[in-house]
Amino acid sequence: MGEGSLAYLTYRGLLPGSFAGPLAKVWVLALVGYGLWQNRHLKSLYLVFLGLLLNTLVILVNGGHMPVSPEALVRVGLADWVELLKGQGDAVHALLTEKTRLPFLGDVIPLARMRKVISPGDVLILLGILGVVVEGSLRAAGGIRGPKRAALLRLLLLLALVLVLLRWG
Repeated sequence: MGEGSLAYLTYRGLLPGSFAGPLAKVWVLALVGYGLWQNRHLKSLYLVFLGLLLNTLVILVNGGHMPVSPEALVRVGLADWVELLKGQGDAVHALLTEKTRLPFLGDVIPLARMRKVISPGDVLILLGILGVVVEGSLRAAGGIRGPKRAALLRLLLLLALVLVLLRWG
């Protein structure tokens, strides 16, 4: 929510993107990092950590902005955002161009039904969150332990990935 507010303030011209962008990233990384640290006993959170690491990497190598594919924006019905990002952009995003570093890690995955464009890091974060829900449910049930539990978690994560790919692919 804080990141979205900063993007809005930048869009309205109330806050310079050069200040709001880094502030948004530090804010999000601090909150998520704290949550990951406090719940490090949940193994599925390692997927969330990996996704966060990939997103942070692509943002760092691209001057503090997440690159967004113009083709993906058009595909999900957000063509007006292409012009916005060509001009002033916002505090968080930049248009993916031929100069973009690690473009495959940017927001390049269109989810047409949701009108969103996400990154591979976002996919890992979502799968990790799903895994935490499943892992928490298994712990609450207390019935499945050891290798069977690990195999069941892997199977559920694989099924979730297949469902995501079938639904939005």
